[in-house]
Amino acid sequence: MRTKPVLLVIAHGSRDPRHAATVHALVRRVRSLRPGLRVETGFLDFNIPSVHGVLESLAAEGVRDVVALPLLLTRAFHAKADIPAVLRDAPPRLRIRQAEVLGPSPLLLSALERRLYEAGLTPADKSSTGVVLASAGSSDPEAIAVIARLAREWRRTGWCAVRPAFASASLPRTEDAVRELRELGCARVAVAPYVLAPGFLPDRIARGAAEADVLAEVLGPAPEVARVLLERYDAARTPALAAVGA
Repeated sequence: MRTKPVLLVIAHGSRDPRHAATVHALVRRVRSLRPGLRVETGFLDFNIPSVHGVLESLAAEGVRDVVALPLLLTRAFHAKADIPAVLRDAPPRLRIRQAEVLGPSPLLLSALERRLYEAGLTPADKSSTGVVLASAGSSDPEAIAVIARLAREWRRTGWCAVRPAFASASLPRTEDAVRELRELGCARVAVAPYVLAPGFLPDRIARGAAEADVLAEVLGPAPEVARVLLERYDAARTPALAAVGA
């Protein structure tokens, strides 16, 4: 029986200890959903183990096949440049496939709604509630377009209105989107952070939500997020995907 490729989850890393703790909690949920699948975690910066260190260890153990999964919600600089560069520097005996980033996915919209309901909203509140879809932000036009499209799709599920906002690099900021929804006449305004783990930019989103009625938690180890990771893993391990560097 052929051994399944190891799933290597690649996180950005942060000086904020909440970031790594949340990443590890998400990975534990992935393992619980797929017993028998080996899942490792590597960080690009700030935290250990590093991606390079994990790859070296796997090669030393005799592992051959790895699916490298960027723990990212959009395809921006890290997915297009940083991660491929790290993977190209991996031990040559490893066969590595880079999976797609997590977003967009209907499961992520479900996770966003889960967090809003956990924060106190109910499905009956949707038609009178405006939502700020607050992401970290990017200078990559493709990533910004994905967030804008996601906001439009989410609006069609019944919310009063949904506006995208960004903690960095792009506009509007969270606080500006909150005010816009107030002026639009929404009975209440909720902020849904479209981020995976706590840190500097999620804290900026939280400060921008000061005038909102509801602030949801980050996506974190939501079961829907774990399911997306496994979907991306399954898609990447198919023979149709070319190995990194091939």
